Amino acid sequence: MRPVAPCPERRFVLLSHPVMARRLPAPSEGPTGSAAPAARASWIESITQAPPRAGCAASPFLLGVLEGEGIGPEVVRASLRVLSALESVTHRTFDLRFGGPIGITAERCCGAPLSADVISFCREVFSQGGAVLAGPGGGRFVYDLRREFDLFCKLSPLKVSETLATSARVKPEYVRGVDIVLVRENVAGVYQGRWSENLVPGEGRSAEHSFHYSERQVRRILEVAARIATSRRGALTVVIKDGGIPTISKLWRGCGEETAAKHGVRLSFLNIDHAAYCLIQHAQDLDVVVAPNLFGDILADLGSVLLGSRGLSFSGNFSSDGAAVYQTNHGSAYSLVGENEANPMGQFFSLAMLLRESFGLEHEAAVIEGAVEQVLNAGWRTADLMAEGCRLASTLEATDLVVEAVLRRG
Repeated sequence: MRPVAPCPERRFVLLSHPVMARRLPAPSEGPTGSAAPAARASWIESITQAPPRAGCAASPFLLGVLEGEGIGPEVVRASLRVLSALESVTHRTFDLRFGGPIGITAERCCGAPLSADVISFCREVFSQGGAVLAGPGGGRFVYDLRREFDLFCKLSPLKVSETLATSARVKPEYVRGVDIVLVRENVAGVYQGRWSENLVPGEGRSAEHSFHYSERQVRRILEVAARIATSRRGALTVVIKDGGIPTISKLWRGCGEETAAKHGVRLSFLNIDHAAYCLIQHAQDLDVVVAPNLFGDILADLGSVLLGSRGLSFSGNFSSDGAAVYQTNHGSAYSLVGENEANPMGQFFSLAMLLRESFGLEHEAAVIEGAVEQVLNAGWRTADLMAEGCRLASTLEATDLVVEAVLRRG
């Protein structure tokens, strides 16, 4: 790997009607009440129907890097320091390749938030079996990237650390044990629609936006969510909005019922407004939640409240042939640039997810996750997580602590 310089600085079946709820089996029960599997199945296997690449010490793993904008370079470089430490203790080798600017920065210098050069860069990484670690990018970058490579599935894990349960913004009794996989459809719906602006005589400016979902698009994301649910607690929640978008909701309902029956998972529907409420009030009762593009975006951000901060949120974006881009769910946070206050841990978790899902490196991913947990257990907190009795760590200090923990754990 190229040398990386230190960074410069109660259980319910939740139905679509808001007052209807009944008790679910305990989370440890599968679709038929049997014990849940001890080891988590690969999520990317649920998408591609092929196992992830098996770890091989003799061959370097190709990792494309897009540093992004705002705090992106800070947290991405922090992650690469963690990767370098991991490499030294596990004897894995990584071939790092760096792409150009993205987002608003790219729009200013290249004319588009996703430039032709970055498209070529990603295509080359994917064609050689690699994966991309990306920092935040603004404008239409993420939407254009997902459409370009048909990254139709976004997975956002929402698993609450026991260490942070008492410092979360939600009462501890509502977040302990929360373990949700949010599955978001990524290439259709509102964000991938058509829009225009016009001047209407007597009314002024008029903005129009149209979007759609095809049955194929709905079925393939539901298939992924159902397959993941079968490997977990066997419960699938589909997010819709019956009255607001009736035809699209009807399509999701029909496909959801058929897909759940095919895979033998318990099925419930939630309208988006009620889903937002349940994500905070009854998060412990949710297992796998699948949602259209806009709804999934809202729920992922809201779900970061359960984690304690957006700085801990992370995700992977996947195509059916295994192309994948991993990044945090937070934005560029320009107000924090150069302040040495950004939380790099979400980017660390993105890196761990990349190693596990795209490269099959379960041990290495667990080392990173365990190192972060060890630092949190020792009472260290970045500014966004600071709580009484804890010690404040800057971006650099948090990175140093995690690097040290990786070197001890590897």
